[in-house]
Amino acid sequence: MLRSEDRVALAAFAATSLLAGGNAVGVRFSNRELDALWGAALRFGGAALVLLALMAIMRLEFPRGRALFGAVLFGALNFGLAFALAYYALEYIHAGLGQTVLALVPLATLLLAIAQHQERFRTSAVVGTALATVGVALISRAPLQSSVPLLALLAIFGAVLCFAQAAVLVRHLPHLHPVTMNAVGMTAAAVLLFAGSGLAGDRWALPQRAETWWALGYVIVAGSVLTFLFYLVIIQHWGASRAAYVFVVIPPTTLVFSAWLDNEPLTASLLLGAPFIILGVYLGALRRRG
Repeated sequence: MLRSEDRVALAAFAATSLLAGGNAVGVRFSNRELDALWGAALRFGGAALVLLALMAIMRLEFPRGRALFGAVLFGALNFGLAFALAYYALEYIHAGLGQTVLALVPLATLLLAIAQHQERFRTSAVVGTALATVGVALISRAPLQSSVPLLALLAIFGAVLCFAQAAVLVRHLPHLHPVTMNAVGMTAAAVLLFAGSGLAGDRWALPQRAETWWALGYVIVAGSVLTFLFYLVIIQHWGASRAAYVFVVIPPTTLVFSAWLDNEPLTASLLLGAPFIILGVYLGALRRRG
C-alpha cells in the first residue's frame, strides 16, 4: 500500500506530466506569431505576476538572504537559462532530437545528485533512463543528423544540465513554499529572458490573434504556474532524480495533445515507444525501493 507522501508525489507526477505535455503545443501556437524569446519572456513574466499575486493572497513572506539567493539561482537555471538554451537549439535541430536529448535529464540529475552527496548510485535509475530515452527516440522519430550544428547540440545538452542542476539545487536550499520559490524564480527568469529577447532583436509586440492569447494563457497558468508548483512537490517528496522522470513522460502526452489540437497524425511510433517509456519510468521512479 502506498504511503501518504508517495500518493501525494504520484498525484503531482501525473498532474505535471499532463499539464507539461500541453506546453509544446502552446509554444508552437505562440511561435507562429511571436518571436521565440519574446514569447518565453511573456510566458514567465505573466506566470511570475500570477505567483506574486498568490503570495500576497496567501500572505507568504518574501525570502531573504540565502533563501532569496537560492530561489533566484533556481529560477535562473530552471526557467531562464534552460529555456533560452532550449529555444535556441530548437531553431536548428529537429524537435524529435531535442526531445530525445532532454530525456537524459533523469540520468544527468542522478549523476549530479551523486556528485553533490545527495543521492546514491542506483543501477535501476540508469537502466530506466536508457529504456525511457529509447522510447522517446522511437515516438519522436528523432533522425540521426550528421549536419547538426555543434553550438545547437551544446545548447540542448546545456539545457539538460540546467534542468538537472536546478532539481538538485532545490534539496540544498532552505525550505520555501513552492509558490514563493517559483514566484521568485520566475521573476528572475523573466528579467533574463526579456534581456535576452532585447539583445536578440526580437519584435516586442502583443499578440493579435485569439489563438495566440489562448496559447499564452495556457503556458502561463497551466504550463508554468501549476506545472512547476507540482514539480517542486515531487522533488520535495521523492528527490531530484526521481522527479526528473517527468521529462520522459511529457513527449507522448505532447503527441496526444498535438493530435487533438493541431491535427498532428498519431502513428505506430507512439505504440512502439510507449512501453519503453513506461518500463523506464517504473524502474527509475515508481518502483518501491527496498
